[in-house]
Amino acid sequence: MDQNERKKLEEGLELFLDEGLERLLLSHPTEPSGCSRSRIRPLLLKGELVFQAEEQIGKQAFHRNLTKEEAVAYVCQMLNKNFRQAEMSGIHGTGVVLVSKKGKITVKIRRKERTEAAGSEKIRPRFDGQENGLRLLEHNRKKRYILEEGIPVPFLVDLGVMTAEGKVVRSRYDKYRQINRFLEFIEDILPNLDPARESVILDFGCGKSYLTFAMYYYLKELRGYPIRIIGLDLKEDVICRCDTLAKSYGYDRLSFFCGDIASYEGVDRVDMVVTLHACDLATDYAMEKAVGWGAKVILSVPCCQHELNRQIENPLMKPVFGYGLIKERMAALYTDAIRAQVLEYRGYRTQILEFIDMEHTPKNILIRAVRQGNDAAFKKAREKTGTELRKLLEFLQADPAIVRLLAPELGTGERAGTDE
Repeated sequence: MDQNERKKLEEGLELFLDEGLERLLLSHPTEPSGCSRSRIRPLLLKGELVFQAEEQIGKQAFHRNLTKEEAVAYVCQMLNKNFRQAEMSGIHGTGVVLVSKKGKITVKIRRKERTEAAGSEKIRPRFDGQENGLRLLEHNRKKRYILEEGIPVPFLVDLGVMTAEGKVVRSRYDKYRQINRFLEFIEDILPNLDPARESVILDFGCGKSYLTFAMYYYLKELRGYPIRIIGLDLKEDVICRCDTLAKSYGYDRLSFFCGDIASYEGVDRVDMVVTLHACDLATDYAMEKAVGWGAKVILSVPCCQHELNRQIENPLMKPVFGYGLIKERMAALYTDAIRAQVLEYRGYRTQILEFIDMEHTPKNILIRAVRQGNDAAFKKAREKTGTELRKLLEFLQADPAIVRLLAPELGTGERAGTDE
């Protein structure tokens, strides 16, 4: 690393690494089989400020606690050998560090206005969340939302979530929280979108498109990513309204079409597939399409998982399956777990996350899958996943659609096509 570049990087880290740090993420690994990302956060350890680096290696997370000086050296070293991108944000502003394949480093820092930063420094810190003797460092202030209240966003105003002054409508506050929670998931997968070329994002079952507009506004207007977003739904009147709104905002890379998930052929390449509350097998067809396109990211909030409820049988589970409500809920959870495992089998690192709080909707599971490499480690893990899945399907005596579509070699085939 060039000395001038390292000095600029160190100066940026000196600025951000304090109690006002909100996010420091190292991503875009140089070796897919090694550490996939490292997230750094401020903590208090016995009254002293430290910075905890959480390194994600495979499905495991490893932690190390660093002083400020050690944290600066750690980030510089990781960017010199292990990662090609770093993102920082906090009370002082935002920063991005990019490392080319030849090792050239680019540091871009956007400081907040002095008046804003000065106001932030007056916030008295408090310490919450006891965690293995460590306390998470937070601030006594309102939760930070990506789309902040008080700043009017045109599509949120037109969709009735905000007033023209930017105040969130009381009856739509749950929708406002849901939109921001969804954008947090988008923020986490940003390292998988190429800022140098246009990424194609497909939103199946977009409905009134609150989240579709939010994605476009965040990625294109706020973050400046070159993207094209396509919204798809069966309701023609809803699609017409969304298309009209997109044109009125000048969102020229956002378009809406009326169509079915399984038969859509409008594009040849898709980088990210989003499917929110697609009913029953529609989620499986969306995942099949996403894998077929080689999508880098899949975000899915499944709904109405009926298929497995009609299939699963097991003498050992009869005392439990005899209660219809229990069986229905277990079948829904089994369905989403099997979907996640099939995506793992097809080369995706998959997580099941809570979308929004249980009191707002029972459909609160989000499946997030990020495509991985195809090295020897993956092939070994794939074999293990396949064996475990096959045993589970035999135990449940089931052959769900996601298996028939993406991993037919693992299914029993006995029930294929019976529920469609």
